[in-house]
Amino acid sequence: MLELLADPNVWLSLATLTLLEVVLGIDNVIFLAIISERLPERQRPLARRIGLMLALVMRIALLASISFILSLQAPIFTLFETAYSWRDIVLAGGGLFLLYKGTQEIHTEVEGERHFGSAATASFATVIVQIALLDIVFSLDSVITAVGMAEHLEVMIAAVVFAIIVMMVAAEPIAAYIRNHPTVKMLGLSFLLLVGVALIADGAHFHIPREYLYFAIAFSALVEVLNQAVARAKRKNRPRPAEPGKNP
Repeated sequence: MLELLADPNVWLSLATLTLLEVVLGIDNVIFLAIISERLPERQRPLARRIGLMLALVMRIALLASISFILSLQAPIFTLFETAYSWRDIVLAGGGLFLLYKGTQEIHTEVEGERHFGSAATASFATVIVQIALLDIVFSLDSVITAVGMAEHLEVMIAAVVFAIIVMMVAAEPIAAYIRNHPTVKMLGLSFLLLVGVALIADGAHFHIPREYLYFAIAFSALVEVLNQAVARAKRKNRPRPAEPGKNP
C-alpha cells in the first residue's frame, strides 16, 4: 500500500479516473434530480441520497468481483454474425428504460400531469426502484471504464468514492436549478434521451464516442446559459410602470 502511495503514476491515474467518473456520473445525477421531483418535497433529498449510496455500493461490489465483470462481456448468443453478451443486454435494456422515462417526463411537462399523475402521488418505493435499475446500468458502464483505465483495485475504489462524494455535493444544487428553470429540465431530459440512444447503440455494438455526447450537451447548456443571461438583462432594463397619480 505504501508503495502505491509513493508512486506518482498512481496519483495521476487516481486523478484522471476520478475526473472521468465524475463526468460519467453527470447523467446519473440528472436522472436523480428529475425522477426525484415526482416525490413530495420532503422526500426528495432522501431519495437522491439513497440513489447515490446505491450507486456507490453497486460500483464497489462490481469492482470487487472483476471476474464477474469479465464474464458479463463473454458472448452468450450470436445474431446476424454478431456475438452479444449480458453486458450488451443490460446496456440496451437500460437505454430503452431511459428512452421510456425521458419520453414520459417530457410528455408530462408538455401535456400536463393528468396523463401520468402528479409528483405528489408518486410512490417513494417506485422511485427508488427506478433509480436502482438505472444505477445498475450506469454502474456497469462506469466500472468497465475504471477496469480499463487503472491497474490497482484500491485506485479504482478510491476514484469511485471520490466521484460519488462530488455527485452528492452537486446533487442538491443541480436539482434546485433544474426545478427553478423548466427549460433546463427539458434540456436534461433531452440529454437522457441522448444517453439512452447511446446505450442502445453500445448494446448493438455501434459505439458512439461519449465525447460527442458531452460536447452536444455542453454546447446546448452554453446556449441555455446565454438565453438566461439575455432574459435577465431584458428584465433588468425593462421600464417600470408609472405609479398611480404621477405623470409618466
